[in-house]
Amino acid sequence: MGEPAERDELPEPMARVLADYERHLVAERDLTPHTVRAYTADVAGLLGHAARLGHTDVAGLDLRALRSWLAKQQTMGRSRTTLARRATAARVFTAWLLRTGRASIDAGASLGSPKAHRTLPPVLRADEAADLVRAAAELADDGGPVGLRDVAMIELLYATGIRVGELVGLDVDDVDRDRNVVRVLGKGRKERTVPFGRPAARALDFWVKHGRPHLAVDGSGPALFLGVRGRRIDQRAVRTLVHRRIADVPGAPDIGPHGLRHTAATHLLEGGADLRSVQEILGHASLATTQLYTHVTTDRLRRAYQQAHPRA
Repeated sequence: MGEPAERDELPEPMARVLADYERHLVAERDLTPHTVRAYTADVAGLLGHAARLGHTDVAGLDLRALRSWLAKQQTMGRSRTTLARRATAARVFTAWLLRTGRASIDAGASLGSPKAHRTLPPVLRADEAADLVRAAAELADDGGPVGLRDVAMIELLYATGIRVGELVGLDVDDVDRDRNVVRVLGKGRKERTVPFGRPAARALDFWVKHGRPHLAVDGSGPALFLGVRGRRIDQRAVRTLVHRRIADVPGAPDIGPHGLRHTAATHLLEGGADLRSVQEILGHASLATTQLYTHVTTDRLRRAYQQAHPRA
């Protein structure tokens, strides 16, 4: 992201446009606060670079300035993933400038960017996932309401593949036990419905009936998962929990909630789920994102063939 001070050092015309763009992202595109911060920080960095090149307003932005900005990022050692994201932020911004009459050309329309390395973190084997849940359940027997909560969160993360931010944003009413589905508010405020199985359903029932009432306070509101002080649990606490419980599984890779998301997707595909269904479950906007998991399953198939087939 751009330096925090960079925004304050922009020429006044640029700072005014950046403020308008931020309002557009919030009010018209309804993006999450995290996404708004990321986009505006990247654009602030771009505008700061353009100002140092002598530009005083956005109307003068050209492809040369955009490429120079990305080139500088590269010399600073930014990863290909970061460069790709910032190129996207620049293209979205310059398209908005043209659409709103603030520029006469879309300077970013021809801007290329390095392809991000699309690699997946390690995933658990099916037996390791079972051991993870079993270890958490054994601890829950002595852990009181917090233990019941932890089991329910791990079961739901693995059963649904939802993001950790989606998990902590769940309310009690988002869980439909009649159909065993959970209503999730994903990226871009897009809502989707994700099914879960009987183990997750049992863990949720135990938490809601026997755990949550002991942690709930007047300010708990409708939050499904609560911290020890009775407020909605935060993402950091969930990440810490997952890493701690993974450490209880001998030989398992150290993964966090996002690793459980990848694990769920991989196991769904290995179990015969079609790619389009997994896309819907994960909330991927593009099928290309979901296709990353086919590399995992192909690699495992190849290993299994090489180990088992007499003519491998």
